[in-house]
Amino acid sequence: MVCSDIESKFIQRIVDDLPRTLKKCMPLFVGKNLVGVQPRAKAVELLLSTKLNEARMVVIHGLPGIGKTTIAKAVYNRIAKHFDGCSFLENVRETSKTEDGIIKLQGQLLKEILGDENLKIHSTSKGINLIKNELRCKKVLLILDDVDTLERIENLLGDCNWFTLGSRVIITTAANSQLLATLGKVYTTYEVKELDKQEALQLFEKHAFHGKKPNKDYSELTNQVIQYAQGLPIALIIIARDLCGRTKHEWESTLDKYNKIPNKDMQEVLKVSYDSLEEIEQDIFLDIACFFKGWTKDYVVDILNACDLYPDYGIPKLVNKCLITVDQNGILLMHDLIQQMGREVVRRESPHILGKRSRLWHHQDALEVLIENKGTDEIRGIMLRPPELVNVPLHPDVFKRMENLKILLVDNINICKAIQYLPNGIKILYWPKYPFRLPSKYYPRELVGFGMPHSRIGLEKLCKLEFQLENMKHLNLSGCKFITKLPDLCTPNLETLDLSYCENLVKIPGSGEFLHKLKTLYLGYCKKLQNLPNNLMLTSLEVLEKLSLGGCKNLRDLPDGIYKLQQLRVLGTPTFKLRPSCNSFDSSSGYGFLKMTQLFLPHCKSIIELDLLMKPDYFPALASIHLHGTNIITIPESISRFPRLKTLQINDCKHLREVQGLPLSIRWVFADNCPLLDYESPSGLLNQVIEIMGILPNGVCGSARSNELMDPHFTDYFPSESESEDYFSNSRLLVGWGTEIPWFNHQSVENNSILFWVGRKFPKLAVYIAFRGDEAPPGYFSDLCHVYISINGCKKLKCMAKYIDLSHNILLLCSPPQRFLQQILNESNPTDQNHVEVTYEILHCYEPPNVTRWGVHVECICPPQESGIPNLPLLTAGHDDNDDDVDYWSELPFYGSDDLEAEEDEEYQSPLVLDDTSSSCMSWLVGPTTMLFMLFRFCCPRDF
Repeated sequence: MVCSDIESKFIQRIVDDLPRTLKKCMPLFVGKNLVGVQPRAKAVELLLSTKLNEARMVVIHGLPGIGKTTIAKAVYNRIAKHFDGCSFLENVRETSKTEDGIIKLQGQLLKEILGDENLKIHSTSKGINLIKNELRCKKVLLILDDVDTLERIENLLGDCNWFTLGSRVIITTAANSQLLATLGKVYTTYEVKELDKQEALQLFEKHAFHGKKPNKDYSELTNQVIQYAQGLPIALIIIARDLCGRTKHEWESTLDKYNKIPNKDMQEVLKVSYDSLEEIEQDIFLDIACFFKGWTKDYVVDILNACDLYPDYGIPKLVNKCLITVDQNGILLMHDLIQQMGREVVRRESPHILGKRSRLWHHQDALEVLIENKGTDEIRGIMLRPPELVNVPLHPDVFKRMENLKILLVDNINICKAIQYLPNGIKILYWPKYPFRLPSKYYPRELVGFGMPHSRIGLEKLCKLEFQLENMKHLNLSGCKFITKLPDLCTPNLETLDLSYCENLVKIPGSGEFLHKLKTLYLGYCKKLQNLPNNLMLTSLEVLEKLSLGGCKNLRDLPDGIYKLQQLRVLGTPTFKLRPSCNSFDSSSGYGFLKMTQLFLPHCKSIIELDLLMKPDYFPALASIHLHGTNIITIPESISRFPRLKTLQINDCKHLREVQGLPLSIRWVFADNCPLLDYESPSGLLNQVIEIMGILPNGVCGSARSNELMDPHFTDYFPSESESEDYFSNSRLLVGWGTEIPWFNHQSVENNSILFWVGRKFPKLAVYIAFRGDEAPPGYFSDLCHVYISINGCKKLKCMAKYIDLSHNILLLCSPPQRFLQQILNESNPTDQNHVEVTYEILHCYEPPNVTRWGVHVECICPPQESGIPNLPLLTAGHDDNDDDVDYWSELPFYGSDDLEAEEDEEYQSPLVLDDTSSSCMSWLVGPTTMLFMLFRFCCPRDF
């Protein structure tokens, strides 16, 4: 009887615990027809490092609708079994807006992990304490989906310092990746990138054609969808479902509508982050979406500051919301669909009455309002830029009813009558080729940016005003033929002055009374300019950073005062007669270009020798020298002592015979079309570059030490922490002349792919491609060369995209950073034998280019060429028999896993089943190669 009671209680406890046990292992529904989830989910799992005994957090961030939640669910299903308890809290941002919502999430968290359905929480503070007390000793997996602020996490969980060792937290957010910066835990971030073209096509076809290949009639329309969606999964799915089963005519009509008005469901998904912004932040976003995408951030900040929008506060908020990005060059960017979402917000302000919208960015809308004189004081900005030149009959007072107009950007139109009225509150006015004078009653005292290049504008009116233009920071009057001299400008805060191509400009004043803040001065191709006043250089341009004088063919000497420009970073000059009047030219005397990073001397026929470069101490920060088209004969050995030199451009130097040395820091050398230059001798340019790359000429197939790096003497030049980590900018590249490099151990003539094998440590890699020139005129850039690398069947990663000039023979030689190659290898589930594929693709405008030969040199573990068929183990590349996680996706218990497994099968094909399996390693060729250190024809820039 006693035994029966014990058995009864034991059974009852099992019954009570059964729901909790079952719930703990219950997988989440991920979805069907998934594409691209597998590699992204695996990358997140690697960041979680579940084998480490520490509390770790990972933030998955990216654009709305890019698949963050789906990826988090896939990871959850994969690793949930390793934890004492798991919880997936969806829609945290929306649910936690109220205290009741926070309590609901706290209750869900406790119930999912503890399995107690009777838990009651009466306040958020008590909920936090209960969570800490109950879970601090458990190894838990917690996923917080759609979090927009750190405050929401703290309101839900407290200070987050209670997670026990081994616990993992995943947070998905459309906000900035630094969301967890103050949480104090070990955390890392994963940015979900857009689908590539192949993935996007696969996802769209699965939803639009149920996985079948589209009929040829739909191929072009499908490409339009792929281009429109720009890799955003939610857009591809919504559009596919909308188009599925419709006729071709309906597709055409629907896509035309999408280009003007986005799908309502897609708009609501993308608009979530916008809706959470404050009013001022929304105005900043809409201005960028309508007018300033692709502009320099600093310029836009100046304009928005004048509009009282506080951009130094607002722009970081937009970045945090993933609505915009700022690239390494300071350019404002945003996804095309995010931009369309913002413009749709403006359209909905007044769907039918254009004059009542705050911003007009489409040229047809702007033309309708201006031609019919329908402007109102609701209009804040106008951009009128038709794709073709248009004759527009504008009324002289067309802007009179637009008193609140702040932004006016006009281009590519002809008008017959002068504008008689402009609102005085305009902050930026850009109207190139304006054929008349400014209105007599217009007082541009609030202008920040003023651009009327190639127009009839004169500076006399601006300079004779009774007041100073205190707000003006940017003045662009390039190409204005009526400007003969530069008067004293009434612009005390001017930072940029562009007078390039003012062919009649003769005189620059010496006083420069209002130029004390000038940072950029463009005077390039002012053909009649003969001298620069020395007192201007000495007293006025104290903070000048960029000075362009290229093409000023009558400018014979530079004033001594130029050596006093201690902030000068970029100099373009038609003469190299930089001869100071004093004998001492160094930092101790105040002379020298101590901060200069770029020196442009293109097409200076007077340059025969580089005497000034004999002393590198004059240019301690110099990173690039541009000497293309000069009459230079020898690049002196002293150039090898420039410690930061990365770029040397010497193409089209017809008299150049010798480069006596290159610094180890060099990255890119452009030396094509130099007929007298020594390329191939032991001390020639090609061998210098190869030695700096660290490529061993005697390396052969089978010679690699698979678990060792190359000889330490040939290690990569790794950048410092302050330098860019961009793999392409840290590649080594040479552009020159040649037909082949005979000792490269993998070469091909007909195929565009080369395969080889490496061990667990990726050795040095170099690629060359030789082109035979055609009859195209010099400088004709007609073809775009892409180079890709793929390891263990993983997705191809683009290494290079460059235009090439095929007006003469070209040899491109490149070498990607070893760090970059090792990173790709580490992410490919490596084993002792890893297959690598290097390919190239050339997009040509007319005739396909003639690739005469290309090759890859690498110390691989392929069998020597004289051996028989490769005796490699028939392992699935990327899988290790000793790895517990080999069959990563077959163990996923979530619904729809079959789709993911199918995707895995489609993406991977063993190299051992290729048709071409001849006896030598040289026969494993399928096409051109990975270019990161590369020879390519560099497009000569305009001045800068």
